[in-house]
Amino acid sequence: MSVSGGMSIGAALRRHWPEYLIEAWALGTFMVSAGVVSTLLEFPGSPLHAALPNADLRRVLIGFAMGLTAIALIYSPWGQRSGAHMNPAVTLTFWRLGKVARWDALFYMLAQFAGGALGVLLVAAVLGGRFTTPPVSYAATLPGPHGILAAFIAEFGISALLMWVVLRVSNDPRTARWTGVCAGILVALYISLEAPLSGMSMNPARSFASAYPMGIWQDFWIYLTAPVLGMQFGALVHGLRFGRGAVGCAKLLHPADQRCIHCGHEPPKGSS
Repeated sequence: MSVSGGMSIGAALRRHWPEYLIEAWALGTFMVSAGVVSTLLEFPGSPLHAALPNADLRRVLIGFAMGLTAIALIYSPWGQRSGAHMNPAVTLTFWRLGKVARWDALFYMLAQFAGGALGVLLVAAVLGGRFTTPPVSYAATLPGPHGILAAFIAEFGISALLMWVVLRVSNDPRTARWTGVCAGILVALYISLEAPLSGMSMNPARSFASAYPMGIWQDFWIYLTAPVLGMQFGALVHGLRFGRGAVGCAKLLHPADQRCIHCGHEPPKGSS
């Protein structure tokens, strides 16, 4: 159980606000990267778009860029401090596993939604119509030509696999340091291969960030429910195989020199 489970809402805000702001920064930065990369490769007037006429190749390059972005954020000092959830579905899963306190879970999710939306609005303010109009369209996640059911199943599946991999890798001392790399590789592969089915969200806050400025909420329910259900299922499968106690902490990475608001770890005195 999270060590701060009995903390009041006021105490949680006073003691853990840096981690909440980091979660907002992390998803906001991810969305800025997604917006800039998508515009560079998909806006028809971009030189890169003209130089790379193959849509599949452009999508692979976007996946590579976003995978690297995820890895950089997870391994950054700030990402290592908050745990780099960047996703309400991840936070909810760790909360259900008893690894995140209720107020921390709430403020993590609020921060993720706010940070993602601010990141998209920042890109829109800088790039204007190149980012906000089709075909980039705020880097929105929308069902592909195979329809709503295919998009839901795809979002469920990729979310379940991501959470299973994160739990499996992060809770094995031999592989824990590679958790961020594994997550980033999956992000890159999903964008490259799965995006034509659902747009590859896996993250309610990420989809909200694009839908909010567009004002288009059609099919948003897919991205609000499928990632949450999928990650819960991935955690369930992991628990059935390895036991509920096999999950140590809610952080993707757990460096010794960073405090952890989830398990109570404090860095040794004198460490940065």
